[in-house]
Amino acid sequence: MHQAVLAAAARIGRHVRRTPLVQSISLPGHPFLKLENVQVTGSFKIRGALNKIMCLNTKQCNAGIVTASTGNHGLAVAHALSKTGVEGVIFLPETSASYKVQLLEHFGVALRFFGKDGLGAENEARRAAAENHRTYVSPYNDPDVVAGQGTVAAEMLSQQPALNAIFVAAGGGGLIGGMAAYVRNVRPSVHVIGCSPQASPAMHASVDAGRIVETPVFPTLSDGTAGGLEKDTITFPLCSNFVTDWLTVEEDAIADAMRYLYRNESIMVEGAAGVVVATWLQHAYRFAGKRVGLVLCGGNVDANWFKR
Repeated sequence: MHQAVLAAAARIGRHVRRTPLVQSISLPGHPFLKLENVQVTGSFKIRGALNKIMCLNTKQCNAGIVTASTGNHGLAVAHALSKTGVEGVIFLPETSASYKVQLLEHFGVALRFFGKDGLGAENEARRAAAENHRTYVSPYNDPDVVAGQGTVAAEMLSQQPALNAIFVAAGGGGLIGGMAAYVRNVRPSVHVIGCSPQASPAMHASVDAGRIVETPVFPTLSDGTAGGLEKDTITFPLCSNFVTDWLTVEEDAIADAMRYLYRNESIMVEGAAGVVVATWLQHAYRFAGKRVGLVLCGGNVDANWFKR
């Protein structure tokens, strides 16, 4: 994974932002904040999506790709398609929020609506990909996607080589799995801490059980990390072997963290990044005197919803 991450960094480097790593002025312990909320399309997802599409061979490019997403992954794929000239289709649930649909329409990508939820849209996308001999681009269960997400760690360690720990949100495991695998190879002394909402801790629960398990999914502000895991996901062994510790936080703590960051640092983040900040606020005392990085993985949040 180490070499794959370095190759991904070289491949996508001129198309993505080397996001700032800034030291917090107000959070306890003054951790360093990796501002992926100002990344292209507003989240780290562009790294993996672009790396995947740039790895396709000529035949695959000519055939096009298919994916499914109502959020950051869909935006990232749409942008990657516009940059590479590859054609693609994004499947969305019929219940998708209008503002998310409008964001995707901005890129001129073909949209298809199917089903009432994300799972239905994903299953239809996979069926359509197989039927039309197109590549399905997973948001996390793909080595090229994982390698692209791992470039966040490569940047952080080059920007602040003295880091002792990194806090990362955990959903499907693409981001934290890629980052943790890279960190273990190049700086094994650095702890990687997985942060999850208590309402949907799928990877955390699976690592605890030693196998992928189904967990209840309750409503959460961290919609970017919510949901279950594919049974064959490549991210599970990465998370099991390379993530140092797993922590969860309640919804009130996530909301408090999002407000705290906005009021004290003038940074607006989405719920998944709020999970990381909330986890730090509860556990900063354990890392006294250490240099710690917090990955603010995204900033795509509806302004009216954030105001409420």
